[in-house]
Amino acid sequence: MKNFTLEIDGDGIALVTFDSPGKSMNVISADVMDDFVELTEKVKTDDAIKGVVLTSGKSAFCAGADLSELGGGSSDMAKLPEDEMKAKLFEQCYRLNKTLRELETCGKPIAAAINGLALGGGFEITMACHYRVMPNDNPKAKVGLPEAMVGVLPGGGGTQRLPRLVGVMNAAPVLLQGKQHDGPSAQALGIAHATVPMAELVSKAKELVKEDPMNATQPWDGDKFKFPGGGPYHPAGAQVFGAASPMLRKNTYGNYPAQRYILSCVYEGAQVSIDQGLRIESRYFTKLLLRPESRNMIRSIFLSKQALEKGGRRPAGQEKADVKKVAIIGAGFMGAGIATVTAQAGIEVVLIDANQEGADKGKKHVTDHFAKGVKRGKLSQEKADKMGALVTATTDYTLLSDVDLVIEAVFENSELKAKITQMSEEVIPENAVFASNTSSIPITDLAKASKREDQFIGIHFFSPVEKMMLVEIIMGDNTGDYALSRAIDYVTKIKKTPIVVSDTRGFYANRCVMRFIGEGMNMLAEGVSPVLIENATKMAGMPVGPLSLQDEVALDLGVKLIKQTKSDLGENYKPSPTEPILFKMVEEYERFGRKNSKGFYDYPAEKGQPKRLWPELEQFAPGGKYLEDQPSTDEIKDRILFTQAIEAARCMEEEIVIDPREADVGSILGWGFAPYTGGALSYIDTYGAAAFVKRADELKAAYGDQFEVPALLREMAEKGETFYGRFAPAEAVAAE
Repeated sequence: MKNFTLEIDGDGIALVTFDSPGKSMNVISADVMDDFVELTEKVKTDDAIKGVVLTSGKSAFCAGADLSELGGGSSDMAKLPEDEMKAKLFEQCYRLNKTLRELETCGKPIAAAINGLALGGGFEITMACHYRVMPNDNPKAKVGLPEAMVGVLPGGGGTQRLPRLVGVMNAAPVLLQGKQHDGPSAQALGIAHATVPMAELVSKAKELVKEDPMNATQPWDGDKFKFPGGGPYHPAGAQVFGAASPMLRKNTYGNYPAQRYILSCVYEGAQVSIDQGLRIESRYFTKLLLRPESRNMIRSIFLSKQALEKGGRRPAGQEKADVKKVAIIGAGFMGAGIATVTAQAGIEVVLIDANQEGADKGKKHVTDHFAKGVKRGKLSQEKADKMGALVTATTDYTLLSDVDLVIEAVFENSELKAKITQMSEEVIPENAVFASNTSSIPITDLAKASKREDQFIGIHFFSPVEKMMLVEIIMGDNTGDYALSRAIDYVTKIKKTPIVVSDTRGFYANRCVMRFIGEGMNMLAEGVSPVLIENATKMAGMPVGPLSLQDEVALDLGVKLIKQTKSDLGENYKPSPTEPILFKMVEEYERFGRKNSKGFYDYPAEKGQPKRLWPELEQFAPGGKYLEDQPSTDEIKDRILFTQAIEAARCMEEEIVIDPREADVGSILGWGFAPYTGGALSYIDTYGAAAFVKRADELKAAYGDQFEVPALLREMAEKGETFYGRFAPAEAVAAE
């Protein structure tokens, strides 16, 4: 075995260490499974082994299954008859369940010394052990089942063993929402049998194994086992199971088959033996792997996102470098947020504003954020103080003399941004990169104020910076590879996901977002009820409705951007038919959005009270009255998703985005495009280009030119192509 080592002590206790060579983290791959089958057989048959302690040789225990292999070989299987293909895939999926079941019924006590993170299949391996020991002094050692978050379900017994350990109510947040537990909370819940200091993990695990070597039986294999909290037909359990399905429907709108199948696994499995339950789980797992939602989510939310976070778009010939000091100019809400995530990554920050009061206010935003972390138990006071001390609030540009990167984060005004560029370049080192956080002004235009356009780039954050994971890196016409590589270094160091886009007004994300918000206002102007617009949008899988999102980004900002764009484009500017709504809301009613508690919604002053749609929105409908015959939710869902996907396709045609992975990851992380689809381009690929174009043409005929598909997509429809088939992902050229 190359992934496990085995040492038997004088008491016959085998210490098995999971330590895959050449990898930073243990994962369950095909070769690990081969070794695990061999290990299980040895434990069962070797009389010298009286018990087992399983631990890891790495800082983490096991990160779960290797998702890049999940469903591997299915393309070859597709050539088989359907029933034979499904049977073969089931056997692949059932292999881990079968092996873990053999391990826990081998008649020998087995304990897991969980020294670090144990997620997914890693946690499932420990649940097949008779004892679990976790550290009480390592907050990074956690157990959890995050599979549902990437479109799959726990396939190694997680849906069967966890509810049998802690009951359905306690298991549900772990199974359906990916909740994780550290040692103390796992012990309180009944997952861990003991918590001890890290140095005592293995010795405590051995102690538990030796305490009762003859009683190596799981609770669910005992004659008197009762399902914690009751099963589906127990009076108490019936209440939990009865509420689970409607609650799931409320939260997911039926868009996520993984959560639905998890609930089915638990419900059906709770009524049968553990052996039957494990087969039920593997059947649902097989069924899920054959669904496009799972394939798309695995690809975009896990594999593509991971590749981009490892610097997958670094240009050839550029080496990774460390960004140690960053200047942020503009200490407002965005600048202060950027300073927060930068200091959080251990990078020294010079935070500059026009006056000291503004700079100090920006730093207070940083320290207040860290103070909240301390209050919530996520940070030590020492760590918070250390990160806060990395930020220097000032008005002094001479402090930029040794920075690696400058990020300009002032409001959207081309003249002001040009002035800041010139002031900075008088001081910064020759190898420093200058970046603008502009959300709409083309980088090529802003770079004209620079003496070295090849080192001028866009680094566009999304609000709120601390929560939003996407960062757009925008290449101006003259931006060089060096600037791109340094920008990637910075974004990956602060643990955000970078996508690289070409220069255009609004870049990639904002172009699509404006289509999304605009379609919401189009429907409002047509007389569609705003309640229906907002709710149908959430049913389509978007996190918020278009009117709610406009409130979040601010209506007055939208007006400012329109005015700036009109000034920049002059006669080439084409006004939107819904602009009068925005201007009237801002200039006549002073409704700016959430920022002043008045927008398309009214926001109550009391905390905890729900926001409510402004009752006077009906004035924007034709004749001041909403339509008597409102459209179906399916019609609205199509309009909302199609208008965004069409714009994403247009960005591919214009080469604003060149990699379908970036388009999909960007659409999910940037503005929340329905994650179950795998992203805007995956949505088109799954729908089918020909069927998508046909439906888009119907929407154009009914509602307008915003549904005109680009020539590229029409050509793909004629040829039967997909985005992932036509556009190979950009090469990952520099090893991290």
